[in-house]
Amino acid sequence: MTVVEDRIKMADENTRALDAMFAAFEGLPVLEGMRIEVVEGNVHMTPQRSTHWEIILAAVTQLKAAFPHRHVFSDVRIDYPGHRNGLCSDVALLAEGARADDEGRWQCEDVEFVAEVISRGTGQNDYGPKRTAYATAGVSVYLIADPYQGKVHVYTQPKNGDYSDAWPPLPFGQDVDLTTTPLGLTLTTADFPRD
Repeated sequence: MTVVEDRIKMADENTRALDAMFAAFEGLPVLEGMRIEVVEGNVHMTPQRSTHWEIILAAVTQLKAAFPHRHVFSDVRIDYPGHRNGLCSDVALLAEGARADDEGRWQCEDVEFVAEVISRGTGQNDYGPKRTAYATAGVSVYLIADPYQGKVHVYTQPKNGDYSDAWPPLPFGQDVDLTTTPLGLTLTTADFPRD
């Protein structure tokens, strides 16, 4: 078996395992209002908080205004490289022309921007394994909004499973100038609430 064939087999096994994990949770009534994702094979469930949602909505609104004909998702499962990473990013912007496959799945290779809003219980995933998964997939810009710190962290230039450029943290209220990145826009954080 070649290296490529081995990676394809591993990806197929990861997808089947993730499908089974997500299927087991779908339809359980106790999970209404809970966000579910699988990070490195571990299931994480967190409730949606109002602060969290307001930051997501502010980012999605700006992205849709700038890219009205592109897909902008929140909390939609996209499988990423690594061991069982069925991630449901807070915000994901897909490349122009991105299409779901025959099974309705979106491809991580089409994701150009991701924003995650920190939750106390799962913040370590955003700074650790999710950052690695996004960089490995080649996501051009990864933004973390931390309502506890009141700061935005920006990572660009994915290379070898990490981002080679980590910007100094920016306080909420300051514009995030992403015009020098493939995203090519300025994101306003004036409406990002603190927790």
